[in-house]
Amino acid sequence: MSKVTVVGAGNVGATCANVIATREIADEVVLLDIKEGVAEGKMLDIFQTATLMDFDTKLTGVTNDYAATAGSDVVVITSGMPRKPGMTREELIGVNAGLQRRPFRIVPPVAPAARAVFMTASLYP
Repeated sequence: MSKVTVVGAGNVGATCANVIATREIADEVVLLDIKEGVAEGKMLDIFQTATLMDFDTKLTGVTNDYAATAGSDVVVITSGMPRKPGMTREELIGVNAGLQRRPFRIVPPVAPAARAVFMTASLYP
């Protein structure tokens, strides 16, 4: 059984979780976010397409529960923010690097065998 956790339920993270689930790349997908109810809602949306898309991937959405990453084979960290008007690319890289530090410190003790993949939205507007 394979398990993938996606940290960050924004556009990049939700799309990543959707593709992994619908293409049955993993047996289980966990979507984790810091905003209450966002990951749960997006996983419910994906789940509701299971019959139409013909997949049976186990789906879990959680808010700030890094324990749910336990046993993950891969952890995809997509947490970040989009570029705001007037923000330079360098500023965005700095902000997103800061946002990705927390999961990078928390995940290894919970899922020590997991491979980490860091992904963020494009730097272009």
